[in-house]
Amino acid sequence: MTDSSVGHQIFLWVKYITYALLSLNIFLFLAEEIGSARFALASGEDVVMGVRLFSATLDTLAWVILLLLFELETAVIPYDRLKGLLRFGIHGMRMLCTAAIVMAFLGYFGEWLTLLPSELLVGEACTRVSDGWSYMVKLDDFMSLTAENCGQFGADTRLVTGLDGVIASPAGLLEGQRLALVDVINSAAWILVVILLEIEVRLLTRWGGGSRSMVRLANSLKVVLYTTLVVAAIYWGFKGDFLDFWDAALWLFAFVFIELNVFEWQQEIREQTKNAAQGSV
Repeated sequence: MTDSSVGHQIFLWVKYITYALLSLNIFLFLAEEIGSARFALASGEDVVMGVRLFSATLDTLAWVILLLLFELETAVIPYDRLKGLLRFGIHGMRMLCTAAIVMAFLGYFGEWLTLLPSELLVGEACTRVSDGWSYMVKLDDFMSLTAENCGQFGADTRLVTGLDGVIASPAGLLEGQRLALVDVINSAAWILVVILLEIEVRLLTRWGGGSRSMVRLANSLKVVLYTTLVVAAIYWGFKGDFLDFWDAALWLFAFVFIELNVFEWQQEIREQTKNAAQGSV
């Protein structure tokens, strides 16, 4: 076995292990969100509430499926076989995943809006212990209010009006609001990354590569978006939100493979187009 084939095998193993770890994150997010689901929104339709409570799980599931579809289309299935029912099925599944991702984004946005309104808590926090109240440590991190911990909340304690029976310290509430906003920005950035990839795959590649200015603009926008995603991951890392940091780092690593797949796929399509043009002469 040559060095190039060994390197290719290692590349494939690393890529598919990364994909497997991302799939595992679906269950990790589900476990985390089930743990915080009992602190549900005080109002809202059941579907809307479910999307807000399980935004990360829905988001990760849809992204993993979308990632695998990109892998199939750009690295597994030959370009000349992507037609008919196979192509229709892949595109249909991609549309469903895109709809789920947009719903998850709206869930993140709704969760952020939910944490914005608050008011000073009237009376002492300890009087709420018997009513089953809780306090928010940070985003998706709640603790039951007990006689042992209620004394830490002073006169500046905030009542989170969008949640049912939840209080927070000013610092804890601010931390939750910031983390929720980072979720919104991160989700929006990933959506824009995929839009740019779709433009690359559907338009710039199949329409002769597009103009150099369009390619340069697309690449510049991707640099800005990937930088935003790296900053979000670093923020999660410093704030001790390990699962979000781990997930963000894995996704950035996975999209290195996707970008390489797209580059090789573009080369394949251009060669096939060139050969077809030479054959017709």
